[in-house]
Amino acid sequence: MNQPKQERFKTSVGGQALMEGIMMRGPEKICCAVRKPDGTIETKIEPTPKHGIWTKIPLVRGAISMVESLIMGYRYMMYSAQVSMGDDYDPEEEETAFEKWVGDHLGKKAEDVLLGAAALIGGLFAILLFTVLPTVLVGGVNHLVPLGRWSKVILEALLKVAIFLSYMAAISKMKEIHRVFEYHGAEHKTIACYEAGDELTVENVRKYTRFHPRCGTSFLILVVIVSVFLYSVLPWSSTGLRVVFKLLLLPVVMGISYELLKWCGRSDNIATRIIRQPGIWVQHLTVFEPDDSMIEVAIAAVTPVLPEKPEDGKW
Repeated sequence: MNQPKQERFKTSVGGQALMEGIMMRGPEKICCAVRKPDGTIETKIEPTPKHGIWTKIPLVRGAISMVESLIMGYRYMMYSAQVSMGDDYDPEEEETAFEKWVGDHLGKKAEDVLLGAAALIGGLFAILLFTVLPTVLVGGVNHLVPLGRWSKVILEALLKVAIFLSYMAAISKMKEIHRVFEYHGAEHKTIACYEAGDELTVENVRKYTRFHPRCGTSFLILVVIVSVFLYSVLPWSSTGLRVVFKLLLLPVVMGISYELLKWCGRSDNIATRIIRQPGIWVQHLTVFEPDDSMIEVAIAAVTPVLPEKPEDGKW
């Protein structure tokens, strides 16, 4: 068996695993490829959104990227679910009374409103689960057994990491999510093949690792780790006040995490290898080996978005 080539360049091209599909995002285009029930692959190509000067400002661009990823991710996930269900799926039959009301009153803006609301709800759930809940639990324990400042900081950090890992492990056991995580593996392997300068064929892609340092999972675990250190300086005089301070600092946490991810993606030294290693470990819960049909979808998704010159998509 031929050994995979070494990485030749780092690209900003990346994507997201979907229901029976993958979304790939390049400098100029986004392509969503989904496997239909009849075995064919449907692709949808759109221009990549531009944000002007905001993408140039360190820290700010991280928070913007996170919000945009939530909205676009939900949008493409819903699209992939519809396509993968086939022609028997009728959106009007699944439409709720609320969705019908929004459609009647807002017309073409209805979809954007619903997607934004869904992304907001998802974001609020994540904040509640990983930011608010650990603090509330530690506050409750402190009422029963008085703890010192650093005992509370350490306990909160342990609870946050435990909740995050338990959540990832639990959803990976769900059949549908497990398949999404297999497509996640196809996405990573395809990008690794492209970055090695190898031809994008199923046989070539199959050889590459499913783990990638520039991954959304790595970003999430960086958010958890950065928040542990940053929130450790916040006061514990009041549980409610601490939660407020944490919410106010959340954009800063996301901004720092994004800059660390970019640094780890661009550089390869002992510091960046240490920083990105937790993300690689956690990817064992969110990235699985794909089958050949999933790799085919990944190739179909990435091919239309690749820049003519790899340097045009430099990370």
